Amino acid sequence: MNKLKALWNSLVDVLEPAGDWVALLPLRLLLAYEFGKAGTMKFNGTNWFGNFQENFPFPFNVIPVEISWFLATWAEILGAIGLVIGLFTRFWAFSLIILTIVAIFGVHWPEDWSSLAELWKGYAVTDKGFGNYRIPLLFVVMLLPLVFKGAGKLSLDHILAKHWK
Repeated sequence: MNKLKALWNSLVDVLEPAGDWVALLPLRLLLAYEFGKAGTMKFNGTNWFGNFQENFPFPFNVIPVEISWFLATWAEILGAIGLVIGLFTRFWAFSLIILTIVAIFGVHWPEDWSSLAELWKGYAVTDKGFGNYRIPLLFVVMLLPLVFKGAGKLSLDHILAKHWK
């Protein structure tokens, strides 16, 4: 038993410092890909926010759709770049959470639901009349560690923090 415990402790001693460097990198890269792809599609596409603006939460429902489209597009593109290089990671993660919550309420939330069981049907990838907020909700949850922990040591945030301390 003591050998097993010693093996476990030596494994943890190796993994813990490595985790400071790389644990958050896969989250950053995956989220950067998804938000960058969405931002690029908006940049190259046409503004469809007018179809959903009344569903956006206040104050986003009163902002002109051209401004909302511009802000969403560039938040996704610049946020993706920030996540990849780990620059202002907490700011971009928090901003992308706000953007995603607006998207959930504006586009992915069910129009009508009368019970939690009915609302739960919207926790899906495809919209079958109950919404489809599963993927954006997962993005919000994936962004939370970046808000609370930052980008990790493999980032420009870490380099800048070391330089300024």
